[in-house]
Amino acid sequence: MRMANQLLNKLQWPPTKIQESLRTLHPPNFNLNYGAYGHLIQHFTNHNLPRQAKQLQARIVLSSVTPDNFLASKLISFYAKINSLPQAHHLFEKIPRKSTFSFNALLIAYSQHDMFSDTLRLFSSFGNVIRPDNFTITCLLKALWGSVCEKGLAKEVHCFVLRGGLNEDIFVSNGLITYYSKCEEFGLARKVFDNMVERDIVSWNSMISGYSQGGFYEECKALYREMVNTLEFRPNGVTVLSVLQACGQSNDLILGMEVHRFIIENSIEMDVFICNALIAFYAKCGSLDYASELFEGMSDKDEVTYGSLIYGCMLHGFTETAMELFRKFKHPGLSSWNSVISGLFQNKQYDRILDLVCEMQACGFRPNAVTLSSIFPTFLYFSNLKGVKEIHAYAIRNNYDHSIYVVTTLIDTYAKLGFLHGAQRVFDQSNYRSLIVWTAIIAAYAAHGDVNAALGYFHEMLNKGIQPDPVTFTALLSACAHSGMVDEAQKIFDAMLEEYGFPPSVEHYACMVGVLSRAGRLSEATEFISKMPIEPSAKVWGALLHGASVCGDAELGKLICDHLFEIEPENTGNYIIMANLYSKAGRWKEADMIREKMRNFGLKKVSGSSWIETSGGLQSFIAKDRSSERTEEIYFMLEGLLGLMKEEGYTLHDKFDEESVYI
Repeated sequence: MRMANQLLNKLQWPPTKIQESLRTLHPPNFNLNYGAYGHLIQHFTNHNLPRQAKQLQARIVLSSVTPDNFLASKLISFYAKINSLPQAHHLFEKIPRKSTFSFNALLIAYSQHDMFSDTLRLFSSFGNVIRPDNFTITCLLKALWGSVCEKGLAKEVHCFVLRGGLNEDIFVSNGLITYYSKCEEFGLARKVFDNMVERDIVSWNSMISGYSQGGFYEECKALYREMVNTLEFRPNGVTVLSVLQACGQSNDLILGMEVHRFIIENSIEMDVFICNALIAFYAKCGSLDYASELFEGMSDKDEVTYGSLIYGCMLHGFTETAMELFRKFKHPGLSSWNSVISGLFQNKQYDRILDLVCEMQACGFRPNAVTLSSIFPTFLYFSNLKGVKEIHAYAIRNNYDHSIYVVTTLIDTYAKLGFLHGAQRVFDQSNYRSLIVWTAIIAAYAAHGDVNAALGYFHEMLNKGIQPDPVTFTALLSACAHSGMVDEAQKIFDAMLEEYGFPPSVEHYACMVGVLSRAGRLSEATEFISKMPIEPSAKVWGALLHGASVCGDAELGKLICDHLFEIEPENTGNYIIMANLYSKAGRWKEADMIREKMRNFGLKKVSGSSWIETSGGLQSFIAKDRSSERTEEIYFMLEGLLGLMKEEGYTLHDKFDEESVYI
């Protein structure tokens, strides 16, 4: 009693209530009052008084009694608070007749500590013994969010909810929406949302967030507008974060600005998360002035703040501005280094990437899987297969070789450097073959003209239960184009919409035009373009121009170039191909007119260049280059090789490689 009296002045609980509980701890009949002990332990747990709770626990132990479900649940909550979960589980096991109440207490304890696998094991062990209620299902769903994503399991839980009549519980429904969204079952998530009798702000936010994170940006924005118009619940900080992400990803500047105005007019707190989201949104949409203004107005900037603005600058080609901003960041983390490295790669500033990686390592950061996914393609620019193998070895030593980012970029890089065997080995050794890994190996064989291998992997992928995406079809059509398989390409093109539900994009139409053009079926390719339901792009016309140049059809080439000169007037390749077409046809005056037009626009053909790694380092050279100190030796060797080629019967051409413009 003395212990409790000393606490009366400290505790928020009314003193009379504590005294009443203390008086009933040991009633005259000497039976332990489980309820009183339970209320006191809960009070000490809530007010962070572990010493006093342990004293009560000691009394229970000395009494040599087994706690009932109520008292046990309070003790389990206390053990969870002091990180003694093994003790909590041991206590639960000792309860003679376990109830849902104590069962939920232990589930919540595991769930609060993100011990999701333990939560699932506990549910599996006692799910048939103890009847789960709405709290049980909520804990189970939280554990599933944090551990596994299985569509079948989500549907099983949903069926259990329906059979148990728990579907009208708002917390259970919210959990189902979140889990379905994580499993990319957005149709089922929306069905749960639409069938809810009662919704709260969490219901709206769960569905809006699911759409945003799943890439369904239009659905996300439409649901936000519906939420604003219903006036049932006003969007809060969580809502606007998801919508701003959707606006940034879909380049919807107008709605994003409306959301910004809504934040201000409704006095939503502009914390660091919302400020970062606004900066990222404006930066992605190209409104860098607005983004910079918000950036400068922030007193507490974090790594995400800098990263959002740097990303926007890199995205829109302002690399120097991005680098200046990066240099102002006093303590950039690895994610910031990766963002800058990726930005330089996207802007084709390859020669700066390796220097930046060395600088990053000098600052104490080691490249991770994200870094490597930008480094590998950089070596394509230098045609440096040896460098790729060295970085691959680094990835293996540091256990990054099974990362999906590393696997896909390695397959692509090895294939483009001509080392198809290396690409195949990386694929064979990959543990988790997702869609993008399959697509990478299909594209690798497609680039090498091996249509049989590409189609073989495609059918093997389907047999594994993995469905293709539009990128997969682009790779397959490219393989057919290289091999002249027109009928197979037509089947694949038709199957996109009929069997897989993907409307062909302009990229796929360009591939089909390429297939027909390479096969010399120019009239069919021209008719195919005329029937396109979407506006032909430069790639579509370019694919047809390549076919016209191969067949020497100057009239068709002129018709095509009329479109191309309008779409991309600064592409020198179009002018050169058309001039060459006229020259082949003996129409010299028209060829000179094309070249004159090119000069008037100030356009110049970019000299082709190549690299070779020697003992003296990386050597760069252009066509007919004589800048090397060993020029005479090089040309002597070249003449010997050309002589051997002639002896083998090869015909040599000293002309612009027209095909390379559109490959």
